[in-house]
Amino acid sequence: MIEDIKQDAQDRMQKSLDALGNNFNKIRTGRAHPSLLDGITVSYYGADTPLNQLASISVLDARTLSVSPFDKSATPDVEKAIMKSDLGLNPVTTGDLMRIPMPPLTEETRKGYTKQAKGEAENARVSIRNARRDAIADVKDLLKEKEISEDDERRAADDIQKITDKFVAEVDKALAAKEKDLMEI
Repeated sequence: MIEDIKQDAQDRMQKSLDALGNNFNKIRTGRAHPSLLDGITVSYYGADTPLNQLASISVLDARTLSVSPFDKSATPDVEKAIMKSDLGLNPVTTGDLMRIPMPPLTEETRKGYTKQAKGEAENARVSIRNARRDAIADVKDLLKEKEISEDDERRAADDIQKITDKFVAEVDKALAAKEKDLMEI
């Protein structure tokens, strides 16, 4: 029973860490990578469709992405969606291919992205702490039902706290790496 509760908490904490990684990928650094455009949706025949389902996205060089829509008639809609996104990108369309140059980051935008990364990391920490709180509450419920002893409850709470500390340290490590990446010129 206690092992199931600890495993469930660990799974939830791992999902929070994975979500943080996905959110960090959406924060622009100086380098081009396709996951940068993951959050963009395009109005395609009246439905909001993720960009990666409408077009092939690839990296041309370190500072340029290329987007090639599968349906050539959707090119203007794709271009508008990229321009409207809060990424500050301006695509250049030449025939079927859309090039998206990554403008160099200014000191001000770097600080803004760093602030955004810190916010995402804090959200992940909160999510991890919520998983800890729920797991400890489940253990206390077992104690109330007299299915475990007080010693077992204390040991389980200590184990859950150790798991929590490990995942919070992972979040801090990921944030430090992202900040280093953002501040790199």
